[in-house]
Amino acid sequence: MIHSSAWRAASVAVLSMALINVGFVRSAQAAIVDTGALIATDRNADLASIRTQLDRADVRAQLEKMGVSATNVEQRVAALSDSELHTLAQDMQHAPAGGDGVLAVLGVVFLVLLVLQLVGVIDVFKRAPHR
Repeated sequence: MIHSSAWRAASVAVLSMALINVGFVRSAQAAIVDTGALIATDRNADLASIRTQLDRADVRAQLEKMGVSATNVEQRVAALSDSELHTLAQDMQHAPAGGDGVLAVLGVVFLVLLVLQLVGVIDVFKRAPHR
């Protein structure tokens, strides 16, 4: 009797999960996609990404400081090939912000000093005597 109730509870749980999952199943839809549409979408996405970065106030200020006009930048970006545009968009998305290298070096130096202190090789963090 105990085994049949455990089996019944397990089968009810499995069937309940199956009924719940029926609502989440979606059918796949397929259609023919024109290659030109894919390329245009990628180019437009890359252009939008680059323009978002170039519209920032600090970027514009730096360009003006270097003597480059915004219209000149727009013309040159528009003249890039698809592969050049994609490479530029990827580089701009993954480029580190200024100052990241300094903080990383300071963090590594601190960790090295901390490990050397804990191992007992050096005594950088001197302990104050208790009073």
